Amino acid sequence: MSKLAEFRALEQQLAAQLAELDALKKDDGLKKEMEFEEKLRALMSKYDKDLREIIAILDPQTKAGKLSKQDSGARRPRQVKRYKNPKTGEVVETKGGNHKVLKAWKEEFGADVVESWLQ
Repeated sequence: MSKLAEFRALEQQLAAQLAELDALKKDDGLKKEMEFEEKLRALMSKYDKDLREIIAILDPQTKAGKLSKQDSGARRPRQVKRYKNPKTGEVVETKGGNHKVLKAWKEEFGADVVESWLQ
């Protein structure tokens, strides 16, 4: 495509977008929403409230008003992992990586190899 054709195509796209923008500017619904947002932000500023607090006031059942489990310090329980040594048939079940036998296997065979034993 030549530079001139590319320029004309972009110019047409820009004209279409400008027409769309003008139509939106004249839309009464958009004007009302913009006015509402402006007044709401002014009110929030006046009373020193943020959006989370407003949501908590208007709808206390939503998550925005409550602390999530992550915020409150609670953790989800760890999943039990089961490793089976194919050479000995020995099975280790653990919720974390701090298992004595698992550590010994990782030292002897390498962490990647031991992770491949995960069932």
